[in-house]
Amino acid sequence: MFIFGIAVMVKLANIQFVQGDEYRAKASERIVKDFVIPANRGNVYSVNGNLLATSIPKYDIRFDALTPTSSIFEENLKTLCDSLAKFPGRKTSSQYQRLIRKARANKNRYLLLAKNLGYLEYMRMRTFPMLKLSPFKGGLIVEQKTKREHPMGGIAQRTIGYERIDEEGNVTRPGLDGAFGVKYLRGTDGKHAKQQIGKNQWKPIVDYNKIEPKDGLDVYTTIDVNIQDIAHHALLKQLEYYEAEHGCVVVMEVETGEIRAISNLGRTEKGTYYERLNYAVGESHEPGSTFKVMALMAALEDKVVDTATIVDTKKGVKTFYRRKIYDSHHGGYGEISVAKALEVSSNIGLATIIDENYADNPERFLKYIDKWSLNKTLNLPIIGEGKPVIPKPGDKLWSKNALPSMAYGYNLRLTPLQTLTFYNAIANNGVMVKPRFLKSVREFEDVVEAFDKEVIKSKICSDKTLGEIQEILKNVVERGTGKRLYSPHFSMAGKTGTAQTEYWMEDWKENKRYVSSFAGYFPVENPKYSCIVVIHKPSTQKGYYGADVSGPVFKSIAQKIFTDTPLIDEIESLEVQHASVKKQFESYYNTAQTYRTIMPNVVGLPAMDAIALLENMGLKVSFKGSGVVKKQSVAKGQKVKKNQNVVLEIS
Repeated sequence: MFIFGIAVMVKLANIQFVQGDEYRAKASERIVKDFVIPANRGNVYSVNGNLLATSIPKYDIRFDALTPTSSIFEENLKTLCDSLAKFPGRKTSSQYQRLIRKARANKNRYLLLAKNLGYLEYMRMRTFPMLKLSPFKGGLIVEQKTKREHPMGGIAQRTIGYERIDEEGNVTRPGLDGAFGVKYLRGTDGKHAKQQIGKNQWKPIVDYNKIEPKDGLDVYTTIDVNIQDIAHHALLKQLEYYEAEHGCVVVMEVETGEIRAISNLGRTEKGTYYERLNYAVGESHEPGSTFKVMALMAALEDKVVDTATIVDTKKGVKTFYRRKIYDSHHGGYGEISVAKALEVSSNIGLATIIDENYADNPERFLKYIDKWSLNKTLNLPIIGEGKPVIPKPGDKLWSKNALPSMAYGYNLRLTPLQTLTFYNAIANNGVMVKPRFLKSVREFEDVVEAFDKEVIKSKICSDKTLGEIQEILKNVVERGTGKRLYSPHFSMAGKTGTAQTEYWMEDWKENKRYVSSFAGYFPVENPKYSCIVVIHKPSTQKGYYGADVSGPVFKSIAQKIFTDTPLIDEIESLEVQHASVKKQFESYYNTAQTYRTIMPNVVGLPAMDAIALLENMGLKVSFKGSGVVKKQSVAKGQKVKKNQNVVLEIS
């Protein structure tokens, strides 16, 4: 017994002094535990300051039924239940009384009264009898959580994105919200101690070591909500009409590369459309005829052809290495210039140009693809950017037909945003800028970090090649494959694209599928925006050519931007006066005021200026035509009388 007693004492000493800290920690963990207080996630704003994504606080209200004294409980129970019953869709007062009395009898210290309350509802409930007392008198327990909301609804929702963490810790981070969550938006979580009051039930306690959370920073994107709305609805309308599988549209500011709008819509089984995937960033596909611009630019820059070189497109069919290539125009175009081949989008024309000049040395052609970084990703911050596929000799995709196929946009893959970046460089006088989604990061109103444009290539080609391609792209809309899009009210330049897709599948002939696209910029004279529209698998019964399916979306966006979002720079440019013309007018005006009987020389003046000048001298003016004065009926220096007739010929 003595030995047994000694053993018990040794064990107690071991537990007390050797393992004491470990057991005390376990006991404390069971009773009191630190819980994370999530930081408020930063907001995402448009470039105009409109809210695109925000964290809305939601509140769960619980009740510790044992905390109130008997007198407080009985005095306030009836009025508390009457107040709770006034919340729409909840229990009656008598039901609440039975529920709370049962909780007190069962010693429930964690009774749920309301869930997912908004801030105003939460503040209202805090004023209810008994709950308005301190938590240690009235038993109020408040649990706060946040929910991510998108005020614009489904518009640009995939691009705005989110960051979600599942129960296993796996993180899903699409879009801007996901891409910049770790660095800017998340913030730093705090912590607060809670006491265990039952199985899996914890109650907040007074914690002097509480760490307050630090809210995340706000991200200001380059998205313009007005242009985004225009692009979204223009795309949606066309997808619905053509019953297409999915599509995307991107609008980029030419000079800066800032993305003003990006919409990605996929079709559901019910035939409706929603922001399903970020096709513009993540989907690589054969670009079709929009790649012909790159192919011809390489040939022009390499000086193997010029725009006047004649190419024979036959009668619409030509065999390349035992494989026939067709033009969409029945009967073909015959012998046409290189410029015309691109204007009418001749597959045979472009394939002939590239094959005849580069078949023996394809690397000579591919070096331009490499120079323009078309074989590289844009290294965007958005997760999931699609990779371009540009085959080269030795690859599985390479064959004798690879080069002529690439000339008209097959046997390679690009994402819509990669294609747009190249077209934007053409509009930007050869300067290739990286597409940009972020304008700045702010903490309240203080700018923490600002983002400037990033130049990928300072010059993609010579001024001569650039000018020739710009002229051809303008002619595509005025008289080429995009002539249905031409408008005398605003100018556009671009290239249509129609590519077969899934043509390797056995059922393609019975169920043909196409990708329709249009890439370009506007206005032609001083490009402000570039834009690409890509629509996959439109109904072939309604149409599938790029000019018919995607082109109208481009035109609608351009037209509405001009109408709803006036270009201030363009308006200001109309007010600019040439110093020489102004000086000349002032000279003539002063002469007319000094010598009111002497006819001035008005040839070369704008018609309205000349008419105003002569009428101020008391002369009667009649004119023909519009523009500037080409000829005047009374010669300079002759004497004139009041009410004398003067005829101006204007052109």
